[in-house]
Amino acid sequence: MDKELVKKLTESGMNVENTLERFMGNEDLYIKFLKKFLEDKNFEALKAAIKEGNAEEAFKYAHTLKGLSANLGLDCILEPLVPIVEALRNNSMDNLQENADKLDENYKAVYRVIQTL
Repeated sequence: MDKELVKKLTESGMNVENTLERFMGNEDLYIKFLKKFLEDKNFEALKAAIKEGNAEEAFKYAHTLKGLSANLGLDCILEPLVPIVEALRNNSMDNLQENADKLDENYKAVYRVIQTL
């Protein structure tokens, strides 16, 4: 992976260095999984569940997205997602909006960057 690509991914909020270690240095595999991330439907399902006020469903999608984001080093998605998951774990949908807005913004930014790979 060239330095410019690493810089681009890092600037978008991805923890490339640590994640590549998890992928045992296999850059092609890492990029393959990043591209596969574009197919994941948990983000949209999470937004729909929050809109419907369904904390149980929202938790399921948020928790799955959290694990996926952590494994791929998508720290900018993980950051607002952690408090969302914790609130939903307690079956609370209070005060989610600020983190949900940040999650939406960061998710879309990362999605656009991954699309260029």
